Amino acid sequence: MQETYIEVMLQSLRKKELILDRIIELDELQKDALVNQGIKPDDFDIIVEQKSNCINELNLLDEGFQEIFNKISDEIDKNRALYAEEIRQMQESIRRITDKSVQIQAQEARNKELMKKKFSTIRRQVKDIRTNQGALKRYNQAMKKVEYIDPQFLDNKK
Repeated sequence: MQETYIEVMLQSLRKKELILDRIIELDELQKDALVNQGIKPDDFDIIVEQKSNCINELNLLDEGFQEIFNKISDEIDKNRALYAEEIRQMQESIRRITDKSVQIQAQEARNKELMKKKFSTIRRQVKDIRTNQGALKRYNQAMKKVEYIDPQFLDNKK
């Protein structure tokens, strides 16, 4: 029975690695979306939604892993020699997961900076558009006044 639980824990760790790999791919897509001017905001939203789904899946895996670990941790501690290979596999998997997590955190920090720059650029563009619209409005108002001629009285007497 314990072997089954241990195998489930190992499968959970492997699946977590695959999900982290997917998050790394999505981070790269997100970076490209922030750098590339031709990407639509909807495409960016799709990437964020996919990352959110991956994170939810990771949370479920973590909860399940922790529940199983809590059930069998005493048994594993008592029989370390019996489960040495499985423990080694889990440790290696956890190391890879940790490395991927660090990589994701670094990419997230870079993406955050790119996002700040992108929003700063957008704010500047909006400000320029508003300024240009104001100048155009003032110009139009000035031109309306130029075309306006006060009423004239015409004397037809000779």
